[in-house]
Amino acid sequence: MGVVTGMGDSYDLPNYVGELFNITPNDTPFLSAIGGMTGGKSVTSKQFTWQTVDNAAADQTVAVEGADPSFAERTRSEVTNVTQIMQYGVNVSYTKQAAVGNLSGQSIIGNQPVQDELAFQLDMSLKRAARDIEHTFIQGDFVADTDVSTARKSRGMLTAVTTNEVAGAAATLTQAMVDEAMKKMADSGAPFEQPVIFANAFQKQKLSSIYSSALALAPRDRTIGGVNITTIETDFGQVGIVFERHIPTDDILIADLQYCKPVFLDIPGKGHFFVEPLAQSGAAYKYQVYGEIGLEYGPEQFHAKITNLATS
Repeated sequence: MGVVTGMGDSYDLPNYVGELFNITPNDTPFLSAIGGMTGGKSVTSKQFTWQTVDNAAADQTVAVEGADPSFAERTRSEVTNVTQIMQYGVNVSYTKQAAVGNLSGQSIIGNQPVQDELAFQLDMSLKRAARDIEHTFIQGDFVADTDVSTARKSRGMLTAVTTNEVAGAAATLTQAMVDEAMKKMADSGAPFEQPVIFANAFQKQKLSSIYSSALALAPRDRTIGGVNITTIETDFGQVGIVFERHIPTDDILIADLQYCKPVFLDIPGKGHFFVEPLAQSGAAYKYQVYGEIGLEYGPEQFHAKITNLATS
């Protein structure tokens, strides 16, 4: 098992008989919940922006009789992200595409499930693209290009969230930490419209243990964007909990999905994610999977993260 670079031929991509299992998980709960690869919005620039404004804190503002008003205007702030290029090549020789009856392995009796190698490899590339987008939207670092030699990178949620961070200090996750993170969100003005906690396998089990105790209200299930979400009651309303493979083991993300969406740079005449044949050369089929995508997440103050948690 592995990856073949360059052209896939009848020796590098042998056929076997028997049921075919994919051992790489393809679940993308964050991407699926915010619109998937067909939702979101389209832009006409590789860099896209949105704005935030912070009004004055509420106070008992008064004035004396007959006075002029005090003048105060609120400035707006710009938030920037970029679409990054997702590009995958598939190269299958004519011989490999045709030789579906050429069998390898211990047995040559039974069903050979891959009857179209090119379609199989393209499907694997599309699934890889979705997983890579999921990883980017969770952990992505931000890089704006300065010339064509620089690959743009879209900022992900864990990088974006800076205001509402709770330091775990290598301690075991507790309900108090989750409560503190959500209090920070509330203090920052978060509306808690569709908040969901995303956690890896280890921290997800910790959360299940915390919120299945007698002190917590019984969890319930709901669905957002086809993703099954366990819902708990908190001081700030209902909050979802989802298993997310792409969260680092020592982190937890609390994201308000109402403010998150994928952003696509549409390629004229092709769309935002597509498969197309490349120029013919040699005796092989050459295709590419291509798209440009970034993440919009609204005010980063509407989200939170818990970092540096114990992992054992």
